[in-house]
Amino acid sequence: MPHTSRLAARPVQARTYERTYRLRMEDVTPDMDVRHDAIARLLQNIAMDMIDESAWGTTNPFWIVRRNVIDVLEPITWPGDVHIERWCEATSSRWVGMRQRMTGVPTATGFADADRPGGLIETSSFCINVTREGRPSRIDDETIDDWNRDVTDTRLKWKSMIPASPDAVTTTPDYMSFALRTTDFDAYGHMNNVAYWHAVHAVLARYPGLTAAPHRAVIEYLRPITPRSEATIATAAYDGGLALWFIVDDVVTTSVAVTPL
Repeated sequence: MPHTSRLAARPVQARTYERTYRLRMEDVTPDMDVRHDAIARLLQNIAMDMIDESAWGTTNPFWIVRRNVIDVLEPITWPGDVHIERWCEATSSRWVGMRQRMTGVPTATGFADADRPGGLIETSSFCINVTREGRPSRIDDETIDDWNRDVTDTRLKWKSMIPASPDAVTTTPDYMSFALRTTDFDAYGHMNNVAYWHAVHAVLARYPGLTAAPHRAVIEYLRPITPRSEATIATAAYDGGLALWFIVDDVVTTSVAVTPL
């Protein structure tokens, strides 16, 4: 997927898994807009719910995300709920592409009335089937055959959407250290997908205009960050926005790009 390409619309034949979640105060900015870390958490929640409630979850229970693409077309705001539709958009033998559409459902409280735009966020996730130990594993034939009823791309391949390192951009990067917390790590012993966004938000705070308009945020998880690692973040101007790289022992572990749409 090229960095600037639009996410594909839901095909007529695609079957969707849908859930509605209540937004909480800790999910939003002081302007009441849902943050990227909350979006990442909601993507995790619907993925886990879909695994738990689907027949294929018994044979393919463990998944990791290699990439999330988040297109904020109109901010979803609090107070309210978020309704998520999830469907398979592409398959391969060990990984799949999943699309998620988030729409806001405003509610009235003492903080705000319900007469607000609902908001729309389109997302795409590159998901890898793994063993309990985190090694890539083949998806069983029955599950693949079932998903292939809904998709046209059955040979999904990985291709990065972000420059591989700070050396790959023409602007001079800035560097800062990033303090890891014990609460940043999940059941795999890896830094959780959500935790990376705390560092990204710290950088984005210096560029409020970038996320005030429609924008795309892409995060690619290339290698896990483990407890007691010492992480550095490089930041550089990129494609009208920003690119960030999480670096451990001189190796890029995670890449992020936030650019205008």
